[in-house]
Amino acid sequence: MPEQPMTARELARRSQTAVKLKDRAEWLSLWAADAVIQDPIGPSPFDPAGHGHRGPDAIAAFYDNVIAPNELITFEIERSFLCGNEVADVGLIRTVLPGGRHVAVVNGVYTYRCNDEGRLTALRAFWEFDRVQVVEA
Repeated sequence: MPEQPMTARELARRSQTAVKLKDRAEWLSLWAADAVIQDPIGPSPFDPAGHGHRGPDAIAAFYDNVIAPNELITFEIERSFLCGNEVADVGLIRTVLPGGRHVAVVNGVYTYRCNDEGRLTALRAFWEFDRVQVVEA
């Protein structure tokens, strides 16, 4: 019997683990060629035009410019709702910023969508820059 592709929830957890472990190759391997990341959705310092990071080159650049510079990123998922090929995670992300002196705490809703081949096709993160809490580490 053929192996079933991973669910969106399983792929989300693999993505979060790869981020925590700073495993760039693993994280990039999870994304479909036509994937888009909107983290956060809309214009932001990470995406001034607000169109998202589309395709392998843009997703790799997102990793290199937004994820990689941080000391540590951890995910605390309080609730998760799996529906079809999508999951919505509610919780917070703690990011130890470069230099390790401050921690950014981001509360939000994080949705992941996958295709039938078991690759992520979208990450949409609902959070607000002006509500990020920065505390001493």
